[in-house]
Amino acid sequence: MIRAGDRDSPPMYTCVCNAIRECELRKAARQHRGSAESVYAKLGKRPNCGHCLEEAEELIAEEREAMLTALEAA
Repeated sequence: MIRAGDRDSPPMYTCVCNAIRECELRKAARQHRGSAESVYAKLGKRPNCGHCLEEAEELIAEEREAMLTALEAA
């Protein structure tokens, strides 16, 4: 699966207010538990306008599910 930010694709921003890229959010989701707000906090950020939170929650859940699937397959 090719994700935004992989190879030659341009970086995709999940949170424009904090300049959080999708690849940064995915990495943080693998390393930290909790909601989007807690993952943002681990990145040293906090939601500003809040428009990104729904998408961020979806990306975090997707990344964590992919991680579990990989562990189960191993």
